[in-house]
Amino acid sequence: MKKISELLDAAAGSALPVVRGIDDSRLGDPTPCAEYDVHALLSHLSQVVVNFTALAARQDADFGETPDAVTGDWRTRFGEETAALVEAWAAPGAEEGTAGSMGFPARTVGHMVLGDLTVHAWDLARATGQEFVPEADVVDEIGPALEGMAPRAREGKMFGEPFPVPEGASPFARVLALTGRDPDWQPPRG
Repeated sequence: MKKISELLDAAAGSALPVVRGIDDSRLGDPTPCAEYDVHALLSHLSQVVVNFTALAARQDADFGETPDAVTGDWRTRFGEETAALVEAWAAPGAEEGTAGSMGFPARTVGHMVLGDLTVHAWDLARATGQEFVPEADVVDEIGPALEGMAPRAREGKMFGEPFPVPEGASPFARVLALTGRDPDWQPPRG
């Protein structure tokens, strides 16, 4: 079983080129997350990364109002934030016990941020016309983990209803569909 920190390192390695590749002219573009444009999704993802870094260290997280993360050198800052996330989850004991105010097992909390980082990197890539291929180990880990979380995530409106995919869909397409995304989503033309 791979450590969450190793999987997060791989997920960050796939996400960083996408974030760095976003041109400022694309910040208002729609994403597969209907409630977020590219700018808002970048801010949300930054908030997730920062908060789950705190959760790994058994500190409080604030998921209230989302601060605007798309200021200054936001691309470099996102790289620093994901590096801090990996480091926090690599700390001795980070995967043990519970993390967060809801009392979830720490590894489950790690799966949450691993899923968010991977799926939202795909959202951003798809919205901005970039390629995104997550590491197979990451997909193998988040598939069953997110499937177990899906009923509760749907109740909390974090996942949409499952999107139908054909028999033989790739493991990552099945993960996207599980969260309510159309794996074939394309930005609107014109």
